[in-house]
Amino acid sequence: VQLQASGGGLVQAGGSLRLSCAASGRTFSSYDMGWFRQGPGKEREFVARISGSGGSTYYTDSVKGRFTISRDNAKNTVYLQMNSLKAEDTAVYFCAARGTRPWGGRESSSYNYWGQGTQVTVSS
Repeated sequence: VQLQASGGGLVQAGGSLRLSCAASGRTFSSYDMGWFRQGPGKEREFVARISGSGGSTYYTDSVKGRFTISRDNAKNTVYLQMNSLKAEDTAVYFCAARGTRPWGGRESSSYNYWGQGTQVTVSS
């Protein structure tokens, strides 16, 4: 599986961005998809995860109510809608894929495939 993330950019605090991650292959629905981010001087952290069917999602606490992960399996694409952005959301955002399973998903080590990252900068 090859992943291509896009949609990053510079936005003012309070604004919105939508990230996209396009995947290659014919079995996209068999993969859980996750979004992670790595801020300046920080370790990579989990942001959100969606199951292969799209029926299950969860988020890290700091983005709940502001970010929404979704997917379109017909288009082999996962999205991250980010609203009410804050300066602390500034980071490189990565999408990742792993074989679908009913547990875990917060650990970067459980993902087998990674996109190249897209920069999100929120100005305060």
